[in-house]
Amino acid sequence: MEKKEDLRITKTKKLLYEALLKEMETKAFEDIKVNDLCAISMINRSTFYSHYNDKYDLFVDLLNTLKNELFDKLDENKFIVSTKEYYMELIRLLLDHLEEHKKIYYSIILSNRNSLVVDIILDTTIKDINKRLNISNIDRKSVPADVIINFYLGAVSMVGLNYLKSDNKYSKQDIINYLSVLIPDNI
Repeated sequence: MEKKEDLRITKTKKLLYEALLKEMETKAFEDIKVNDLCAISMINRSTFYSHYNDKYDLFVDLLNTLKNELFDKLDENKFIVSTKEYYMELIRLLLDHLEEHKKIYYSIILSNRNSLVVDIILDTTIKDINKRLNISNIDRKSVPADVIINFYLGAVSMVGLNYLKSDNKYSKQDIINYLSVLIPDNI
């Protein structure tokens, strides 16, 4: 059984995440000071340092939390009959996650850390697709797993990143409808 994190620790981390994101909206990450994060979150420096070594450690923890949450969300995609259904649901779950955490991802992008957002999307999507390939009926001799992963990964990651950056040019449902036309029923 997985040990649950103490509620006080969870609240402290949440306050620090929010302070970091607030600062990232107006400052470069390098200009953010631990003192500023503590003042905004109303947390003592000693409390900060009991959880994190420095602001980089906090940032990595925030990114890992996002990754784990996204992977858990993608893991909801269980009862799929066809490849098209799997990828349509994968994209829907990804867009839901991005929409739910848009403020966080915007803050990361605003601080010129686009590659970190791409890494989160890529890492979690690779892990999910690879897991599905291990249980699928695809003939691995005809198409190697890494080719399959890279083929779909490009589309999924670019759709997710462009959705995040598009400033509501297309709704989530519009994107899902467009992709439904583009992805054939049997792959």
